[in-house]
Amino acid sequence: MKPLGTHNYFVYITTNINKKVLYTGVSNNLKRRLFEHKEAAVNGENHFTSKYKVFYLVYWERFSYIYQAIEREKQIKGWRRSKKIELITSFNPEWKFLNGEVE
Repeated sequence: MKPLGTHNYFVYITTNINKKVLYTGVSNNLKRRLFEHKEAAVNGENHFTSKYKVFYLVYWERFSYIYQAIEREKQIKGWRRSKKIELITSFNPEWKFLNGEVE
């Protein structure tokens, strides 16, 4: 992903290998954050993402301002699972793991 501007903030959704668990987060460095989620799982840390091995990226959005990203994260977290699935499917119909596409 090429930079949008000087400041980039990402809202993202990750899942586990079986695509049964969803996690929504926000970060200013998506590549680093995905790495941190995976490392926490490998090291057996006691966090939601590590417990359920939720580090496979299936959805992301980019924002220039942190307040926009935080508001969007809150909005998505408030949705039912079915609405999150619709959002992911509209962005990534095959639910491919996008981790390798993050720069």
